[in-house]
Amino acid sequence: MRVAVIGSGPSGLYAADELSKHGGVTVDVLDRLLCPYGLLRYGVAPDHLKMKSLELTLRKVLERPEVRFLGGVELGDRLTVDDLREHYDAVVYATGSAVDRRLNIPGEDLHGSFSATEFVAWYCGHPDSEVDKFTLDAREAVVVGVGNVAVDVARILAKTAQELRVTDMPDHVLDVLDASTITDIHMVGRRGPAQAKFTTKELRELGELANADVVVDPAELVLDAAGEQVVESDKTVRRNLEALREWSQRTPEGRPRRLHVRFLHSPVGVLGNGRVEGVELERNELDGNGGVTGTGEQTTIPAQLLLRSVGYRGLPLSGVPFDERAGVIPHQQGRVHRDGATAPGEYVVGWIKRGPTGVIGTNKGDAKETVATLLSDLDELPRAPHRDPDALPSLLEQRGACVVTWAGWEAISAAEEALGVAAGRTRVKIADREALLTAAAEALRQQG
Repeated sequence: MRVAVIGSGPSGLYAADELSKHGGVTVDVLDRLLCPYGLLRYGVAPDHLKMKSLELTLRKVLERPEVRFLGGVELGDRLTVDDLREHYDAVVYATGSAVDRRLNIPGEDLHGSFSATEFVAWYCGHPDSEVDKFTLDAREAVVVGVGNVAVDVARILAKTAQELRVTDMPDHVLDVLDASTITDIHMVGRRGPAQAKFTTKELRELGELANADVVVDPAELVLDAAGEQVVESDKTVRRNLEALREWSQRTPEGRPRRLHVRFLHSPVGVLGNGRVEGVELERNELDGNGGVTGTGEQTTIPAQLLLRSVGYRGLPLSGVPFDERAGVIPHQQGRVHRDGATAPGEYVVGWIKRGPTGVIGTNKGDAKETVATLLSDLDELPRAPHRDPDALPSLLEQRGACVVTWAGWEAISAAEEALGVAAGRTRVKIADREALLTAAAEALRQQG
């Protein structure tokens, strides 16, 4: 049984893990990026070292003899779904949710307005992100959203480059952070604190910032009946509220930056002539049912940088069914549906299956469900006509693809560690695609 997993982030590798435990199954993990680990490498904040250590666990999956990594392989570019079905008995799509949802307000596209995904990709050294995309020459920044990604973004803006030098952040990112002129960061939520999506661990990190005072208005921590019920039943929300209330009583200590955590305000417009000069907010009031209604009362934050973090959605894959409204691949228990009917041999896992919900570990149970479904279909799946494992890599190379194998990735990893040693750091991430390919080619030279 030969299976292709499209995507090498946590959901794809959890699926490969489950599949490779089943005797007689070999797995190729294909990714459009040259490096594995997806969200762990290019989405988890660099200063979350414990979370990034999950790479060590997933590395063991990719080192198994039944599993092969093929980077630099993009579905729709030199590779089609028909190609996959010719070479694999089953295909598992695991491409995640790649883009932010929009605010849909006037001025959203002014220079200085970005999605949180763009900022995260930049500071994580994603090869698709332009090196000079961010300058951080603003005085005030607004982060719209109160989930964990918004917390990450606000925390990175508040920290100094020196604090982040222990991470694998690329040098060009540290240089920009070192020159940052930001003094005030406003993290703004539409609803109340009981409805915020951040987890307690991530939230409490804001209160430990050495370079920024956390500012909370106690008037924005009010609860309605629905909020009181949530606090009573959900210990995470209860702990969040305890932290926020404690911060609201603090006296600012005069640190270089201030991080304002705001609730009950919705952005209604971005102001500016050619670039962001302010963000207009409308104050909301609780409706008693966990929602809010606008009051018509407006205020403006004189910000020069806007980062939007209000949710994610998946992107369609070439030749694969896609539900535009939900931003996912339509399925039933992980079986992909085409035109309302099951597509034999096609499966889906992770955020592109269920939407952007849960934490990284949630993908493990999700992958188990899909793989159990796949294995239950095993006897009925038609076998691919091309059985030679080297046939697809050869075909891709004939079509001009730059395929990076596991040996290539290990060469990239070694090059990043060498950069770290030279800089007195553990590791320095390589962000440039050509530099990544050059490092991967070193593995071929050593083999040859």
